[in-house]
Amino acid sequence: MSEATWREQFARALEEHLSRGEEAGLLSAYELGRAALGSGLGVLDVAGFVHGALLDACASAPGDSLRAVKAAENFLLECLSPFEMAYRGVREANTALRGLNDLLEDQTRRISHELHDQAGQLLASVYLALDELARELSPAVAARLDRVKGLLDSIEDQLRRLSHELRPTILDDLGLGPALEFLAEGVSARNGLPITVEAMPEERLPARVETVLYRIVQEALNNVSKHAEASSVKLRVSSEKRAIRCSIRDDGIGFDVSAVMERGGAEGIGLIGIRERLAPLRGTLDINSTPGGGTELVVTIPRESCPQGAGSKAGRAPEGQSAIAAGKQASAGEAGGMVR
Repeated sequence: MSEATWREQFARALEEHLSRGEEAGLLSAYELGRAALGSGLGVLDVAGFVHGALLDACASAPGDSLRAVKAAENFLLECLSPFEMAYRGVREANTALRGLNDLLEDQTRRISHELHDQAGQLLASVYLALDELARELSPAVAARLDRVKGLLDSIEDQLRRLSHELRPTILDDLGLGPALEFLAEGVSARNGLPITVEAMPEERLPARVETVLYRIVQEALNNVSKHAEASSVKLRVSSEKRAIRCSIRDDGIGFDVSAVMERGGAEGIGLIGIRERLAPLRGTLDINSTPGGGTELVVTIPRESCPQGAGSKAGRAPEGQSAIAAGKQASAGEAGGMVR
């Protein structure tokens, strides 16, 4: 429907409301508002059409302008009521989604710990059984059994890595910096993609902020690994006076940001989930990218939105020890490790 047609529709509906009275006119206003919402018009569009219709009504009957203005208030509110209901629905859906994120985080933590604990106990039992069996075998067969233990070692490492990436104990114990170093080393080991952690804040951030930033970086690295065709990635988190900023920058193929947003590509690159994680903290996400020029995601969380309770120094892996090793020690300290 063209703009001129919409103007004509609103003018006719307001004229009907003024001439026939409240009920019939308000029903027409509500249906017209629903049609406008379904056609993609916005609140300002509807307000503009009603304003134009009111000017026409006042011009055609100058002596009745005051009554027309008063009646137009209810007419406008009825036109906008579908937008109000849609807004409330979206707000409730967003609230539910944020609650779901919190629930999923709790479930992920539980699954991570159970995966670590239960798998650790099973592996320990298998190692003990193999040691008993080895004492009854010839040296040649025992050597073949050692190769089986080597495979179990690989399984143990993969389970530990999976457990940590689901919910890294190192994030709770040592903070965001070591956790991101651990994540970066793990992604690099799997995909052969060099990832540099350039800078991290000295102090511990609030637990919720650390969790949100960890998940965002995790999602961003996953996207880079799948789509960016990058040869390197750089991570940086800075704790400033007014805000906490996180940057994930790659040197990949990049993309046209506006074109991707217009065709609904936000879901494909995980931006919807990222923005929903940031919403409770009033955080923002900026995307800087050009075809052939790489991509940078910049996350900003205002200090005033951060939960209170942070301020302690962030932990660090001991000198000469990688974040991977620190992650293994944190895991072992929590649940006895995957001992054998």
